[in-house]
Amino acid sequence: MTIRNPAPLATLLALAIAPTAQAGDAAGCAAQFEAAQRMDMESFRDYDAETFRAVHDERAVTVFASGAVRYGIDAIMQTLAGHFSGREGLWRWSERYRVVDGCKSAFILYETVYELPSIGYRQRALTGVTYSHNGDTWLAIADQGTPLP
Repeated sequence: MTIRNPAPLATLLALAIAPTAQAGDAAGCAAQFEAAQRMDMESFRDYDAETFRAVHDERAVTVFASGAVRYGIDAIMQTLAGHFSGREGLWRWSERYRVVDGCKSAFILYETVYELPSIGYRQRALTGVTYSHNGDTWLAIADQGTPLP
């Protein structure tokens, strides 16, 4: 696995998965969430399967834009294995909406584009990701894609 610049990723990983000293500290929790959601999106973009797995709850669910559903991080990782090993998929996103409920839960709606240039595949979608804070860390628990024209 090649990481373009591992220092910032390591810092983000430490922030996202390290226990929060004061779970009630809104600023600390917000920084921890910011790191976790960036790691989620960037690890997929950068083909970093290990980090992608680390920021997901074991019980996570993914509803793909095709309608296919995968329950549990193992099933999700199995389905995404070709993305991580093929290292061809191009992933872009822009945030459209965000709700963070203190140090409990959060939701982000992204507009996303996934491309496989070798076969001319391009899919735009609205992708909603729900995160939960388990008292120590933020983890993605659900994501769902809705195709856009």
